[in-house]
Amino acid sequence: MKAINTIRMGGVDILPLVEGGKGVSISTGASSGHWAAAGGAGTVSIVNADSYDADGNIVPQIYRGRTRLEKHEELIDYAIRGGIDQVRIAHEIAGGRGRIHANILWEMGGAERVIRGVLEGTKGLINGLTCGAGMPYRLSDIAAEHGVHYYPIVSSARAFNALWRRSYHKSGELLGGVVYEDPWRAGGHNGLSNTENPLSPEDPLPRVLALRKQMRAFGLDDTPIIMAGGVWWLEEWEDWIDNPELGPVAFQFGTRPLLTRESPIPDVWKRRLMTLKKGDVFLNRFSPTGFYSSAVNNAFLRELRARSERQIAFVVEPVGEHATPFSVGARGRVVYVTAADSERALLWQREGYTEGLRTPDNTLVFVTPEKAREILADQAGCMGCLSECRFSNWSQRGPSYTNGHKADPRSYCIQKTLQTVAHAHGPDAGDVMEHNLMFGGTNAWRFATDPYYANGFVPTVGQLVERIMTGR
Repeated sequence: MKAINTIRMGGVDILPLVEGGKGVSISTGASSGHWAAAGGAGTVSIVNADSYDADGNIVPQIYRGRTRLEKHEELIDYAIRGGIDQVRIAHEIAGGRGRIHANILWEMGGAERVIRGVLEGTKGLINGLTCGAGMPYRLSDIAAEHGVHYYPIVSSARAFNALWRRSYHKSGELLGGVVYEDPWRAGGHNGLSNTENPLSPEDPLPRVLALRKQMRAFGLDDTPIIMAGGVWWLEEWEDWIDNPELGPVAFQFGTRPLLTRESPIPDVWKRRLMTLKKGDVFLNRFSPTGFYSSAVNNAFLRELRARSERQIAFVVEPVGEHATPFSVGARGRVVYVTAADSERALLWQREGYTEGLRTPDNTLVFVTPEKAREILADQAGCMGCLSECRFSNWSQRGPSYTNGHKADPRSYCIQKTLQTVAHAHGPDAGDVMEHNLMFGGTNAWRFATDPYYANGFVPTVGQLVERIMTGR
């Protein structure tokens, strides 16, 4: 195994190990602070992070606004306060070692306001901004305003080319690195394009070489590329280390830090990670963001798949084969479907899926009355956690604050499920984990086969970083 040396990142020499930012209440100040203390770059998620009261208790994110816009303002306030609290914790733990990065999703509702609010409340404590889940064109401008480095997350050379030409060239000196996130293997939301097959993963090496070639065309020969997604043992990436074609490379770990003592995820989640088998984590298309995402196959995902499978097309006036009348909803409004689809829908109704909910694509999905009430309540409770949400039809752009389409019942409230799963404790935690979204990289099954975790061993962050540095 080659020696794993420090790398120049953000103006200092650190270990080439980056903690991946993980959404709502997962990459906390504790986990990221200890990662930085171990010599790498710790990443605080400022996506609706937890804040604390005077006694150190987590402040529940309860929304009291009467309108979506009022709730959206509450969400931004929660996010800024939580981000500030978590960054301060990380800074204190790190004690000046490593780097502290803050991660946010560009498609998060109010992302720019949250970034600026957290930066203003933690002056001098954040060393870098990491941002993906969209095309964060203004990331470099925000970084320049506050004198911090920035780390865009991309999944192709083409995406970086667009970002550089549009805005990043103006603040190239603050570009600390470029995160290449493998769109097939990374956990959470991924950047698959419309031309890429989610079932056919591509080798990351040619794609990263293309990214480096594009960066060199802009004079970014020495700017690190951070490989994210599918990284487990560094000996499997030995050909990438000190490779002159690739230039300086660091490695990002998002899934592995989940199973550490400092990780805030519930114990039942940690135990579940140790039982996963290959294929238990995969890409799905149900996210209200419109992106594919990688998550554990549990009852939550199975229900979403089944929901979409109970789906038929309809028209409001008889046309062609769509000439069979079908009654929908409490008012019994008649639409027209094919004879075959009418038989299918009647069968579903006999099985208890009596409620037909309309989608933006002129289809009906059939669910139980209980699930219909849950979907409608979640849509009504929308707090605008995304810049645009397919599930609730929210858009943060006025004056209507809607995306112009019907709300889509084939998706879910992502804020609700991520907050629920992150805080699932007590006797019902196992059931909660089974019926909510559990993000994870597609390599998460390796916890069960890696001898490092034999007999249920859970390392500290420091022990994990030490192990990673051996390459094994």
